[in-house]
Amino acid sequence: MNVANRIETYLIPPLFEALQEDRLVTIATIDKESGNPAIHAISWIRALDEHTLRIAVHSRSSMVENIKQNPAMAIHLLANESAYAISGTGKIITEKAAGVPVQTAIIEICITEIRDVMFYGSKIILEPKHEKTYDEQAAQKLDRQVLEALRKGAEE
Repeated sequence: MNVANRIETYLIPPLFEALQEDRLVTIATIDKESGNPAIHAISWIRALDEHTLRIAVHSRSSMVENIKQNPAMAIHLLANESAYAISGTGKIITEKAAGVPVQTAIIEICITEIRDVMFYGSKIILEPKHEKTYDEQAAQKLDRQVLEALRKGAEE
């Protein structure tokens, strides 16, 4: 994209591909109590297709209750040498994903708009990286379980 004010309604191929791997994103929801924006950082996100994303969060995350009250969401994604705001409508698929040992909610986001929000005349040259700080084998196992639940969607 990288063109000021360009708007898409679907994930272009580089963004779709970026959302097929472990990636740190921030998500904004509307706080159910204050009505103010609430920001959440997550890494369990995948694009199902060009119009649909799925995320996984702990079932007790405030994001779950926020979406129940107001399904509007925005995702901030750094990819393709730029910054993107992906707006959409969230829906709780399940609050107890099957096959995951911790209570995990699966949220599906129907994309309504994608904007390149990078300021003029610049590009991202290094994307942020993160690492899990608990037991590496346990983290890998949990990641596999959660990603399978994202693929499946609801409880078995």
